[in-house]
Amino acid sequence: MSFLSAILWSPNPILAEIGPLTLRWYGLLFMSGFVVGTFILSHIYRSEKVSPRWVDVITIYMLLGTVLGARLGHVFFYDWDQYKDNLLDIFKIWQGGLASHGATIGIIFAVWLFSRNNKFDWLWTLDRIVLVVAVGGALIRLGNLMNSEIVGRPTEVPWAFVFPRDVEHLQQPRPDQPVPAGSVAVQRLREADGTIKVETQPITGAVAANTEVAVPRHPTQIYESLFCVFLFALLYSMWNRTKERTPRGKLFGLFVVLLFSFRFLVEFLKEDQVAFEQNMSLNMGQWLSVPLIFIGLWVVWRAGKDPQNPYGYAPRDLEEQAAQEAAASRK
Repeated sequence: MSFLSAILWSPNPILAEIGPLTLRWYGLLFMSGFVVGTFILSHIYRSEKVSPRWVDVITIYMLLGTVLGARLGHVFFYDWDQYKDNLLDIFKIWQGGLASHGATIGIIFAVWLFSRNNKFDWLWTLDRIVLVVAVGGALIRLGNLMNSEIVGRPTEVPWAFVFPRDVEHLQQPRPDQPVPAGSVAVQRLREADGTIKVETQPITGAVAANTEVAVPRHPTQIYESLFCVFLFALLYSMWNRTKERTPRGKLFGLFVVLLFSFRFLVEFLKEDQVAFEQNMSLNMGQWLSVPLIFIGLWVVWRAGKDPQNPYGYAPRDLEEQAAQEAAASRK
């Protein structure tokens, strides 16, 4: 790593290989969001006298909603041309391809289904679940960082990262062109199993013709991860002040407005994810964020205004569960 002009970022995305199993940083961080989320949600439920036994139930709904929504979002929003003639490839999630907007839709549907089946208020549940989603979002973006994917545009900021593993965005400057400070030359090597390995060399002068170069870029994965941490801190402090008297829909609406407003803005610093975005005035992530922002604004405006149900509802069954456990222990 060089902290003088840019940070060279080239970690192996594979954490460990155990026989036929491959453990990746992305998968570990993805699942860590659910693990950490169970502790957060259990604390929230206990504080509001709701049995934490519901946490295990909603976690299953959330896991399925997140994975299915993210996968289908990627397929239909970004890459339908590839999958329409190979529908079975949709199920090959291990090959990559998840979209956060699709995950949002999947989570909302999963929470609605959980709430309907278990007599929770839908917006009450969403107001609490967004705290968990914020933590999960921060960890997933770190997973993207470990994969050297979703990179930013070239920049000269002192905290820029160089991503030599992101071979899709390598540049080929002319020999007479100056190369940005901190750039490295990249050589692609194809392994026996078909995977691509890269080797890097520092650039001290002019580059030879056809040399592929990784240039300093915005670490947009870190920007989004830090913003998710900020969102969690903000929403948790708001919930902690009001708890069971939190206006119904306020936290969920604010989460959606802030997250997707930031997403809309940070997209200006990102490279396009798919080729067809090059001909769009705004990229797909921005177009998908706009309706969600308006939905969030409407939910915030309506938050707590239903006189029949200003705070939402959930089964306040913590004391009942404790009594049942105590009775069972006396038998």
